[in-house]
Amino acid sequence: MTQIIKSKKKRLEIADILHKHIDDYRNEYPLWPEHRKIVSDLLNCRTAHLGGHIERCNTCGTVRITYHSCRNRHCPKCQHMPRERWLEKRRDELLPVNYFHVVFTLPHELNTIILNNKKVMLNILFKAASQTLLTFGKNEINGTPGFIAILHTWDQKLNAHFHLHCLIAGGVVSKDGMSWTSRKGDYLFNKEALALVFRGKFMDLMSHARRCGKLKFAGNKYEKLKNKLYTKKWIVDVRDPVKNPEHVLEYLARYTHRVAIANSRFIALKDGMVTFNSKNRKKNRIEPITITAVEFIRRFLLHSLPKGFVRIRHYGFLANRNRVENLNNIKRLMEMPPLPEKENASLEEMMLQLTGIDITICPCCKKGKMRLIEKIPKYRARPPNNIDCVAG
Repeated sequence: MTQIIKSKKKRLEIADILHKHIDDYRNEYPLWPEHRKIVSDLLNCRTAHLGGHIERCNTCGTVRITYHSCRNRHCPKCQHMPRERWLEKRRDELLPVNYFHVVFTLPHELNTIILNNKKVMLNILFKAASQTLLTFGKNEINGTPGFIAILHTWDQKLNAHFHLHCLIAGGVVSKDGMSWTSRKGDYLFNKEALALVFRGKFMDLMSHARRCGKLKFAGNKYEKLKNKLYTKKWIVDVRDPVKNPEHVLEYLARYTHRVAIANSRFIALKDGMVTFNSKNRKKNRIEPITITAVEFIRRFLLHSLPKGFVRIRHYGFLANRNRVENLNNIKRLMEMPPLPEKENASLEEMMLQLTGIDITICPCCKKGKMRLIEKIPKYRARPPNNIDCVAG
C-alpha cells in the first residue's frame, strides 16, 4: 500500500484570519487592487490553487505532495529562502571592520501623507537618509562610505512607523580609489548632527516634490505642516557597532525580508478578535494585544508596498552598479583576496547547508530518493477580481 506524506497541522496564520474575516473587512473598507493581490496570494499560498508537484520514493514508493509558495514579499511564509539567498550573497562582501547601525525615523505627523503617497514619500526617505550618510562620510572621513538601507513601516502593534535601518561599513574609500580609511572605536557620527541634516534634506526633497505637483496640499496646509515639522526633534539613532564581521550576517537577518508580523506571534483567533504578541520596549517584555480581526487586517494592509518598489537598497561603494569592482579594490588595499565567483545554489543545496537535511531523501524509509512523477497545474493564472472565490 502506497503511503502518502501528509502535512502537519499548522499554527494560526495570517491566511486563517483573511479566510474568516476578509468579507467583514470589505464591508467596512474598500479593497484596493494592490491589496486584492496580496490577499489573494496569501490565501492561496501553498495550496492547490498555485499548483505544485508530486514526488515518489524510488525505494519504498512513498508519495509526497508539495504545493507552491506565492512568493509575495508581504507573505511571512515566503521570506525564509529569499532572505538566506540574499544573505549568502552578502557573506563574501563583508570587510574586517566595525559595522554601524543607524536608524532614521520619520515623525508621525507625516504618516497620513506617506500612506497616500507611498512611492514618492518613501523614495524621499531613502534619498534623504543616503545623502546624509554620504555627506558625513565625505566631510568627516574624507571618502565614500558603503551601506545597506532597509525600509520598515511598522511598529510592534502594526501601526504606521516609517523608518530606515542602515548598516554601514566602518570606513571609507577615497575619491580616487587609492586609499582606505577605517573608522576605529565605537564612534561613527554625531546623531544630533545627523538628525538636523537629515531633516533639512528630507524637507527640501518634499518641498521639491510638492512644487513639481507630485504631492497635493489644499490651501496653506503645507506651510503649517512644514512649520510644525521644523519645530520637532527628528530622531536618528546611532547604535553600538557590530564588531565581529562574522556576526554581521546574523545581525542583518533580523531586519531583511521581514514583513509586518510573523505567524509565530499569533496567539488566538476567536469571536472575531485576534490576539498576538507585542514587545513593550519601554518595559522590555512581551505583552499580548487583542484587536478585532477587521482592525488587524486594516493594520496589516497599511504596510503594503507599491508594485516594483525596492525596500533594500545599497549605497556608496556598495551601490549595485560598481559593487564588485569597488569591493575588489578595497580588498586589494586591505591585502585580501578578491570576491570569489559563485553560482546560485539549488533549493536542495540551500536546505542541506542551512538545516543539514537532505530533502531529496525519503522521510519514511530514509534510503530512497524522492523523484518527481507529476506536476500539479495552477487553478488560476492571475488573481481574481472577486476574493470570495479563493477564500473558501
